Amino acid sequence: MTSLDKAFALAQAALDKKAYDLVLLEVEHLSSVADYFIIATGRSDVQIQAIVRGMQERMEREKVRPLSVEGLPHAHWVVLDYDDVVVHVFFEAAREFYRLERNWVDAQEVELPEPIRSQAKDLRLSAASAAG
Repeated sequence: MTSLDKAFALAQAALDKKAYDLVLLEVEHLSSVADYFIIATGRSDVQIQAIVRGMQERMEREKVRPLSVEGLPHAHWVVLDYDDVVVHVFFEAAREFYRLERNWVDAQEVELPEPIRSQAKDLRLSAASAAG
């Protein structure tokens, strides 16, 4: 499984658990930490835990386990390290506070393939209408 395939599988799993505002950043030219970062948002600690479990279950089917998982008990900012793909799942307020994407302004946002792209767009619109 390539790094990009892994990133797409993780993104799909997160969206299946209703993560929203998901972005996939290519950082391989900027960092030795990973090739891709996924950043997503959940509405509650319970939802964030479900998003993380869903991603772990998806990757276990591929026989891929994370090197580490940080922040799961409190679930305000959970980091899953899959070596070449690092996932950040934030609670809304934490994501707004840390604004991780702004630390990686030189990173290229990767366009998600269909149907993942449409699912992400629908969840982003749904979250915006719920907030406003």
